[in-house]
Amino acid sequence: MNTIKYILFLLLVIQATACKKYLDHDVEDRPRSTSIDYTNLGAMYSPVSGAYRTVSGENPGFIHWMDCGVRVVRGDDVAKGSAPNDQGTLSDIKNFQNENPGVVTFWGNNNYWNDHYAAVLYCNEALNDLDRYRANIAAGDVANLALYNQYRFEIRVLRAWAHILISRVFGNVPIVTNNDTLISRRASSVLEIRQWVISEMDSAIGFLEDARPNQATHKGAVTKYTALLIKAKAAADAAGNDNGSPYWDIVLSATNDIINSNKFSLFPDFYQLWKIPGKLSDESLLELQFTDFGTSTGTTVTPGVFFTFQGPNGDQKGSPVSGWGFLSPTQEIVDFFNSRNDSVRLKTTILNAGASGSDFVTSPSGDKIYGNSNAQTRFMGKAYLPANQMTPGRTDYGSNNNVRVLRYADVLLLNAEAKVRKGQNGDVPFNLVHQRAKLSPVTGVTLQQVLDERRAEFACEWWGERYNDLIRTGQAATVLASQGFAPGKEYVPIPQAQKDLNPNL
Repeated sequence: MNTIKYILFLLLVIQATACKKYLDHDVEDRPRSTSIDYTNLGAMYSPVSGAYRTVSGENPGFIHWMDCGVRVVRGDDVAKGSAPNDQGTLSDIKNFQNENPGVVTFWGNNNYWNDHYAAVLYCNEALNDLDRYRANIAAGDVANLALYNQYRFEIRVLRAWAHILISRVFGNVPIVTNNDTLISRRASSVLEIRQWVISEMDSAIGFLEDARPNQATHKGAVTKYTALLIKAKAAADAAGNDNGSPYWDIVLSATNDIINSNKFSLFPDFYQLWKIPGKLSDESLLELQFTDFGTSTGTTVTPGVFFTFQGPNGDQKGSPVSGWGFLSPTQEIVDFFNSRNDSVRLKTTILNAGASGSDFVTSPSGDKIYGNSNAQTRFMGKAYLPANQMTPGRTDYGSNNNVRVLRYADVLLLNAEAKVRKGQNGDVPFNLVHQRAKLSPVTGVTLQQVLDERRAEFACEWWGERYNDLIRTGQAATVLASQGFAPGKEYVPIPQAQKDLNPNL
């Protein structure tokens, strides 16, 4: 796992002579030539494409397998999975043993910091590149000026989302908008970060495409609606559990803008939403894209082992539906689904396996899922891609599938929550999500029903929505008490390696 490389990564990139050489690379991973022709405005999208490629990566990027583990295990819906002694510090993180020296020095926490801040640094350098193109846009060249503005705000949206992901794990962290004097940066509070994100999105919205991502000129790109949802999520975090907070007005306005655009709809089949038929659907507001180009061999664009690490381990009898066995839905989330008769989301969220290596459970798609020697009988269903949807000849679990990031269901439930908190009726947006799961409509929906719906809808997803909701609503102290949560333990300690580099942390 190259632990030392991860620990030293940020130290390497912040050195003045190394930083630009590391970050200043083009979309095809080729080293740069001695000079780039910034007068060639037809190539202006290149640094933008590189930013998308970077955030979609493992190292740097948002989807390293360990980073996903660090994000999600603190909630009550996901346990570490795999063998007890395999990356056991994730269990310490789940149990809020923040004072454990092993947590402070854990390579996975440092890896998370490096992966996400390195993506931020790349975005900053991509913005610098765009400015070099901008210097060559002639006065009166309205078309290229519009593209320049659109492109730079696409990158700034990605950069803002990276800051949210970092602060959700570590709490107070630096806002990094340029790559100078990195080692002297002071941390901003979680609220200051959310306020900065809202300001960034306000700046971006007017310059981004007025389209669904699957309608964008570059298919799947950030659009104004991506920025509006990130703005709403940042405002909901800032509002917390205060029904009278003016931030709920921001949530309501931003989500209304998305809904009233009439551009988005829920994918009708929640189970297939997470599989090939649901790639870049009309529900998607942000999705990391990967492909095998429909060919049985040759080039692929992959998310590394993102799907593999969540796949069922043990002997899967030659099936491509296999993996490392990390992350396991908890009994608590199973009981929660069953208490609601929420069978659609239960079968989607949880991939059941046999009780031993010789036993199997047949998935809803017909795959036999065998157990393992750890007696682990549950795996991550939203990462499950059936064998019959894989391109013939491909054997990497999840190959050709995308990683879902932001969805219209989030818009609807945030809209319902804002309405209920403001004394309005949230039934319509709530029931769109609720009835998609084949559940009966609700009249006079309450705040707790909205929060329970969010728990069901986003259970076991890799962005940690469940834990974040418990923190922002003040419910963590009650719900997670049995895990060891207490006020002051909301965030993972900033890695010791980073504090050694920057005493201001």
